[in-house]
Amino acid sequence: MNKTELKEGDVVVISYDSKNINPIFAGCLMTVTDPKPWGAQGYVQSLGEKGKAGGKAYYRCNFEDMEFVGVNHWRIENES
Repeated sequence: MNKTELKEGDVVVISYDSKNINPIFAGCLMTVTDPKPWGAQGYVQSLGEKGKAGGKAYYRCNFEDMEFVGVNHWRIENES
């Protein structure tokens, strides 16, 4: 992705074929929480278990390792 203005709540997909990323996050959709000049920090929502919601897995990603997807209108603001 070219350097662009991201906003909190934007959704990006993390590259699955870059050697610069943690492979655990490859191909995941990340909700941006903190746009940065080099890319963004955000979270990937984890799956839950036993009827309970999962937590957020935070990640930092450079522009060249992600692509813009859209806006997340259903952000989880507080975890219990």
